[in-house]
Amino acid sequence: MSTTESIADFYRHKFNHLPDSTGNEIAHFNVFRLEESLGYGCTAPVKYTRRDFYKISLIRGKSIFHYADKSLETSGSTLMFFNPQVPYTWEPSAEEATGFFCIFKEAFFTENLRSNIRELPMFLAGGKPSYVLDAVQDELISQIFQKIITELHSDYRFKFDLIRNHVTELIHVALKMQPSEQLYQHADANARITAIFTELLERQFPIETPSQQFTLRSARDFADKLAVHVNHLNRAIKETTGKTTSQHISERLATEAKALLKYTSWNVSEISYCLGFEEPAHFNHFFKKHTAITPTAFRIAV
Repeated sequence: MSTTESIADFYRHKFNHLPDSTGNEIAHFNVFRLEESLGYGCTAPVKYTRRDFYKISLIRGKSIFHYADKSLETSGSTLMFFNPQVPYTWEPSAEEATGFFCIFKEAFFTENLRSNIRELPMFLAGGKPSYVLDAVQDELISQIFQKIITELHSDYRFKFDLIRNHVTELIHVALKMQPSEQLYQHADANARITAIFTELLERQFPIETPSQQFTLRSARDFADKLAVHVNHLNRAIKETTGKTTSQHISERLATEAKALLKYTSWNVSEISYCLGFEEPAHFNHFFKKHTAITPTAFRIAV
């Protein structure tokens, strides 16, 4: 499973340098013309991975997007929304693609949107991220991106406030439209949904304080998070890895339990709580089932 791509990784991969004029890392924002980005010299394919930033793209031309456990084949103009929860990649066709894209961290909008950006329909993990545009819509979206580019390079003191307004306008234009229904299951759909499951599972670790709690504990929890039926999730993971969803969760939970017992001074009740067990007795039973030894005996042994 590839690691999450950070803002710094993006610039190193794409441009071999980090910018110094787009705000700080926490609330980063930048915008690009697609053809200039593609022409910069980076020929490596875009990796299928999760990013730690949001991305909005206007892409013209034939392309295939692999997004979560689905794929989308596009032609003409398409407006795409990508979020940090879902891994994705993009395969442009042989013909030259044109358009725009902007990238930004969640903090760029934290105090400026009335709703949480993660709850907007196009940014939901199980939502539809693509909007096919006609010529009029393409022109409107292009004009908004042009305004963002102009503003970003200006000396206006409050330019990022204005840029936030323009990006919010992109979102509202899309909200007025119907998302594309052309998403289809890819031949590698099982591998992709397994990758997302693994990413969500690993994102809950390491547990660093006794007040932190492991919350996604069952196959149904993960299925709800991914907006898929639990039977579909179980089948995909079993076919891809040979293990059940519950086995993966239990094995990872047992690994974390052993690490907490070995490297922290927390008592068994605290460890039991942060791993999501209602009672220490339940944790003792789970741990002995998976290690053939009680938590206390394990701690003494190591």
